[in-house]
Amino acid sequence: MDLRELYYLNALAEEQSISKAAERLYISQQSLSNHIGNMERELGVKLFVRSPKLSLTYAGGLLVETATQILDLYSQYQTKVGDINRHYLGML
Repeated sequence: MDLRELYYLNALAEEQSISKAAERLYISQQSLSNHIGNMERELGVKLFVRSPKLSLTYAGGLLVETATQILDLYSQYQTKVGDINRHYLGML
């Protein structure tokens, strides 16, 4: 599992529609389904209930919470690295 897949998971959880999430992510519906399926196989749990309406399972909800935290931390890191590159942060 990588950051891209966590981003895909969050988009799908927010949109609650494979077609809408795929459109938002600029990928095919099949590609998004494959990424989610790979995550489910890797973790050994179902992340979404697909019928009658797409919704998160309990395990999926926990992963979305964790993914959000991870992506937020990564974003903070990128900001700090950008500040270092622009010489706003660093050691004297």
